Amino acid sequence: MTYSINNRCILCDNCLPQCPIGAIKYEDGEYWIDPTTCDSCRDRSPAPQCVIACPVDSPIPLKPKKGRYKVAARPITSLDLFLNGKSNPFASAMVMWELCNILAQRQSLPWQVDSFGGFYYQRKINRGQGTLTFRLADTLDPNLPKPLDSEAARAALSAFDIRAACLNLIYAAYAVTLECPWEQDFIISDQQIEHYLGLEKRKDLNKLDKLTLIKDLVQQPCKVLVTIQWPRNGRVTEFSVGESLLWRLMDIDYHFQEDDLGCKHLIGLTFRLRAGLWAKYFLNKQGYQNGAAFYQYGHLPKSLLSEVMSIWQQHEGAARMLLWLLFKTRLGEDQRLTVRTLMRIAYGEERVVQACSQRGVHKRLLRTFESDLETLNYYGLKPIFDPITYPPEIQPLWVKLAEIPDDAEAAAEFWANDGSRNQRLTDTAPRGKWSRLMNARLLHFELPPEWDQKLSQPRSKKRQKTNQKSVSKKQFPLSGSVLTAARKRLQLSQRALANRIGKSQSWIRDIENDRFQPNTKDLSLLRNILEIEQ
Repeated sequence: MTYSINNRCILCDNCLPQCPIGAIKYEDGEYWIDPTTCDSCRDRSPAPQCVIACPVDSPIPLKPKKGRYKVAARPITSLDLFLNGKSNPFASAMVMWELCNILAQRQSLPWQVDSFGGFYYQRKINRGQGTLTFRLADTLDPNLPKPLDSEAARAALSAFDIRAACLNLIYAAYAVTLECPWEQDFIISDQQIEHYLGLEKRKDLNKLDKLTLIKDLVQQPCKVLVTIQWPRNGRVTEFSVGESLLWRLMDIDYHFQEDDLGCKHLIGLTFRLRAGLWAKYFLNKQGYQNGAAFYQYGHLPKSLLSEVMSIWQQHEGAARMLLWLLFKTRLGEDQRLTVRTLMRIAYGEERVVQACSQRGVHKRLLRTFESDLETLNYYGLKPIFDPITYPPEIQPLWVKLAEIPDDAEAAAEFWANDGSRNQRLTDTAPRGKWSRLMNARLLHFELPPEWDQKLSQPRSKKRQKTNQKSVSKKQFPLSGSVLTAARKRLQLSQRALANRIGKSQSWIRDIENDRFQPNTKDLSLLRNILEIEQ
């Protein structure tokens, strides 16, 4: 229960120094208690210190507000993101990637303690030619940030919430909208954040609970310091950035509504933030044109935020991989991923090593990993397995179940054929599956349309002219009903067609159900095999 100072307050100043967590504020000639901070002195004293110190019993328990929340005048915020409903540009520099990793993976990263007792995490650049060094700050004051000592930093790190990584991505999207984000502020409200994260659907949280959660998530990305030592890269010469905050929380505006007892009920929050000095070197359009800085950005899918918010409890490993793949896939589709790397991202190196060295532990981790892969597949990130190192016999069961046809006759044929195989669908996993899995690879992930935008690169004028000539040769889409009719006319099953085109049966089924359209190359191949005219 939180407390509120009502209109009986005589401004005696007795309560202010007694609050152990600094929840009591003085503003505009009156005192008020921050309800997102006040914990009623729980575990500190039998009664709240402000109640004990007040001579007029002004602090009273803040009861739930009755009636509707009135719309109050608020500061003008920055424009909303995701105006197209799908994605928005965002700063995708290495420092943003690593901050996402810190917020999502926390203690799983290789944190170290230096000779002075400082707690830090370091990422090497260009084979050790440069470094990014991260520490946790002891204050949110943008003008006086100092690193925490080792013990305090470990406690702060353990309190980090993976959902705060979503706030980091939102900040990175707002930073792209500014010309000089290291000098200009952007302003966001609790209502905007609630919409981006889908918190309006959380009917189990009251207004104060939501505001408390939002404030906590907003602050976490603003507690990380970075020191940059960047080597020469192309035209950009070597540079360094002294220890500074990645995101600076400049101010928080609290919006209250007073009831008949004079108690103030918090109805909204507005945050003013600014990017740190890193943006001067990684999000600088003018500097990029002059060859003195970078301008690195990608596309942030709106769906990713809601997906992380939906799965962060039951499938934290999948949420970690989602955030990591957002940056990884920007480097190109042909980036081969080892299973061990994905497990290290999802569960941490220590847990993977433990599974490899202790008998029986690997079985639980294997089930968790395959479940998390299924979750990624459910949200549109379909893993493409390397047929040599990750053959069907060690692939997850859900992949094999997806091959079962929907048609009853085709399903009966499938089970009849499955019974005559050496490795049947219902058989247990082969011996040594874990060892083979540690050497297995994924070729890449097939991405949803809103993710694919990040892989597009601006074309030169010469390339554009060449493409204009081929517009007339562009093939029209192939509907699922036409594909199904042509396949049955040639008496081909889905599996037979999939084998001829080099795809999976589920890929054929998805096209026949109009779930997606094949690319130009696959479309041409389908037309040739099924004898479909343009």
